[in-house]
Amino acid sequence: MNGVIVVNKPQDFTSFDVVAVMRGCCHTKKIGHGGTLDPMATGVLPVFIGSATKAVSILPDSGKSYRAGFRLGLTSDTLDIRGKCSEQRAVNISESALRGVLERFRGEIEQVPPMYSALKVNGQKLCDLARRGIEVERQPRKITISRLELLDFDGADGVIDVDCSSGTYIRALVDDIGAALGTGAVMTSLVRTRACGYGIDEAYPLAELREKPLDGLERLLLPTESIFVDYPEIHLDGEQKRLYLNGVRLDANRLRGVPEGDFFRVYAGEFLGIAKITADELISVKRF
Repeated sequence: MNGVIVVNKPQDFTSFDVVAVMRGCCHTKKIGHGGTLDPMATGVLPVFIGSATKAVSILPDSGKSYRAGFRLGLTSDTLDIRGKCSEQRAVNISESALRGVLERFRGEIEQVPPMYSALKVNGQKLCDLARRGIEVERQPRKITISRLELLDFDGADGVIDVDCSSGTYIRALVDDIGAALGTGAVMTSLVRTRACGYGIDEAYPLAELREKPLDGLERLLLPTESIFVDYPEIHLDGEQKRLYLNGVRLDANRLRGVPEGDFFRVYAGEFLGIAKITADELISVKRF
């Protein structure tokens, strides 16, 4: 089996739990995933199988989308509803005031990673330090919130839709919004609706996948090149294909119809891999 199956991760499973289940379902150890999700979160988790695992190290930075529930008036150590409550405040916020504050978080902003995260500082995961009661200084990082929409709000609880760059922590975003409002806020739910270019409508519940026979799973496989659908195509002839597969750099000036782009999908009747052009040479980045 080679390709991608998009899993709708269930709540209280880690991303590694999903990989373990899929290894058993697919009868292979050669499985990876695209983008870690917290156990509390559900939603899109692309699972790469067989030769598609080669793509994990070169995934396009296509951003991610989330739908998050939040509650004003609370703060917690984990920045979500499951954490230890650290403060509770009265809430008297209008929807228009909330929408006004959301405007501050659109575009490129700086975000401090939460302590309860897998990010490493001096070789140690922040979440491991947090569980031992240790808090360390974290440097803010630039992220981009390309879309932030309020879907629902009842005066205390609400739902937002977020399109953001990789590396964005939605829990931290909710916490920052709460701080800007002066009420505090915690995340109450999280669904990833898009990752690696795949949407929630393409994702299969893990429970459903566990019940399928091997040939049924094979029919659900998306081709490896679907990961790189936004890259333009380059097509090689028979001799160019032979050279490319042998690791030879090709003269880009001798290729037909080379489009504009940084990275390319390479074909010769079939998908061969990903390449880039440097100093007029087509260089293989990864062959599949």
